[in-house]
Amino acid sequence: MKKLLIAVFIIHATVSLAQGPYAYKIAKLKYNGGGDWYANKTSVSNLIKFANANLRMNIFPEEDIVEPGSPDIFGYPFIHMTGHGNVTFSDAEVQNLRRYLLSGGFLHIDDNYGLDKFIRREMKKVFPELSFVELPFTHPVYQQKFKFPNGLPKVHEHDGKSPQGFGLIYQGRLVCFYSYECDLGNGWEDQSVYNDPEPVRQQALRMGANLLQYATTVIN
Repeated sequence: MKKLLIAVFIIHATVSLAQGPYAYKIAKLKYNGGGDWYANKTSVSNLIKFANANLRMNIFPEEDIVEPGSPDIFGYPFIHMTGHGNVTFSDAEVQNLRRYLLSGGFLHIDDNYGLDKFIRREMKKVFPELSFVELPFTHPVYQQKFKFPNGLPKVHEHDGKSPQGFGLIYQGRLVCFYSYECDLGNGWEDQSVYNDPEPVRQQALRMGANLLQYATTVIN
């Protein structure tokens, strides 16, 4: 049944681009609650550019925007979510987001500082039977094209904590990856935004590319 759902998702995700030059699109999640879902304006397009250049992924060069309750969400194999503040999912959005993830979709949540308590609460609505677990450094998300033997890179400092990568795992499949105390998306931004050293930006982009590669090629 799981393989059938994934196959249906892949067909849905690629049908709109079947006649175009790109394999698929990815999107940023526009959520309610007042949090700045629109943060990191240049990050996803820079990640796409990096992944296309280094992994030959052939992703449409600009991000789309999608809401958690929209049927359009099923057209994207990878959804990125970020922000600093409050998040709220309605009952309909909870149900739609759960169907999306169970159908083969992948959600990357990047805490841009201040998101943690809200996203943990809302994702518990989506998967009440699951809790975020910290992934071991041996997990495949750290072992794709680029190797991260010590887990997530540290982009920006906030509370003196080490970066952590958490996951929601449903029937053996990682459906959601949550990067915490890392600011991964900030590292994808144009260099002029934060003036991060280029080696830091490159590590952030490489980890993001790993997530894209994992989400679109690895089926557990």
